[in-house]
Amino acid sequence: MINVLIVDDDAMVADLNRLYVNRVEGFSCCGVASTLSQARAIINNPSQPVDLVLLDVYMQQDNGLDLLPDIRASGRPIDVIMISSAADAATIQTSIHYGVVDYLIKPFQFPRFEEALNGWKAKHSLMGSHQYYEQADVDRLIHGGAPELADSKKLPKGLTPQTLRTICQWIDGHPETEFSTDDLANAVNISRVSCRKYLIWLAQINILFTSIHYGATGRPVYRYRLQPEQIGLLKQYCQ
Repeated sequence: MINVLIVDDDAMVADLNRLYVNRVEGFSCCGVASTLSQARAIINNPSQPVDLVLLDVYMQQDNGLDLLPDIRASGRPIDVIMISSAADAATIQTSIHYGVVDYLIKPFQFPRFEEALNGWKAKHSLMGSHQYYEQADVDRLIHGGAPELADSKKLPKGLTPQTLRTICQWIDGHPETEFSTDDLANAVNISRVSCRKYLIWLAQINILFTSIHYGATGRPVYRYRLQPEQIGLLKQYCQ
């Protein structure tokens, strides 16, 4: 579970953000701080798990931007998404300078909020799943974040949203199953060659983990399983 700290002195806004957090699969609100001193106490407590901070700028007693250098100085791997009505260039530039991963300008709708959290989760998962990176992985980390939702313009040539949906729905229904290309092709009644293309792409965008098994003949068999932390992203492709 990804632990989210909400820093906002407006109780109604903080409660709405807490409800939003708990609606996104894989995320949980671990605390609400109405002042920066409360937020610092939580961040500097090593026994308090915090992965992500949702931070307001305009607070009655504080400026949320003042928390950003403190988070960096804490040495903890905590990321920040700014949520504020502040839309001036100086505030946004300062936020970017300190490495915030997203910036939501109030008011916003839940889909944009969900996109921010799932985008962070995809990037966080990619960072933690490699010992070494290929250029495409680095490009996604720096420029791309989460993979785009599948449609005819975003999918690689030869893949269709309809077939992708069918495959992802089967995987979603068997989240703990390790399977081969043949297993999936037989289950969803598509050709092995076509199925293999979708599995390669899902592995490339880090939804599937790939392992190689060698049989008696020495010919490798690729087996796949869902990355548990990516189940929320997978569900987006099931719709």
